[in-house]
Amino acid sequence: MSIIRWNPFRELEDIHARLNRLAGEPDNAALMFADWTPAVDIQETGKEYLIKADLPDVKKEDVRVELHDGMLTLEGERRLEKEEKDKRFHKIERSYGKFVRRFAVPTEIEANAVAAEFKDGVLNVRLPKSVNVKPRAIEVKVA
Repeated sequence: MSIIRWNPFRELEDIHARLNRLAGEPDNAALMFADWTPAVDIQETGKEYLIKADLPDVKKEDVRVELHDGMLTLEGERRLEKEEKDKRFHKIERSYGKFVRRFAVPTEIEANAVAAEFKDGVLNVRLPKSVNVKPRAIEVKVA
């Protein structure tokens, strides 16, 4: 028998799906909560924004990065190992399943130059700043 960590949001997903079925509406996976949320750091330099997401035990093939209409989406899944005849789990504390993180991206990003790298369980998404957008001071006049 596997020990599974209780997730109250999963209960809400089940209720939502049941209500949709009663109302005759199709299930919409995009509206459902994710199974877990990876930790993320966001850094800014003069040249770029850097988003680092901790994704241990997630395969590169199970990660998707998308930039659309000023919204950066990190999506993927960490799969739970199955119990085998000679291997049993005594405790499972880490979260498994699908995840989704969305971030509003500043408008001064070079969308064509966005790059993502996955190494040692960390996803690095680099969002280079546009060179022709520079901050300017606006003088405020007192009336």
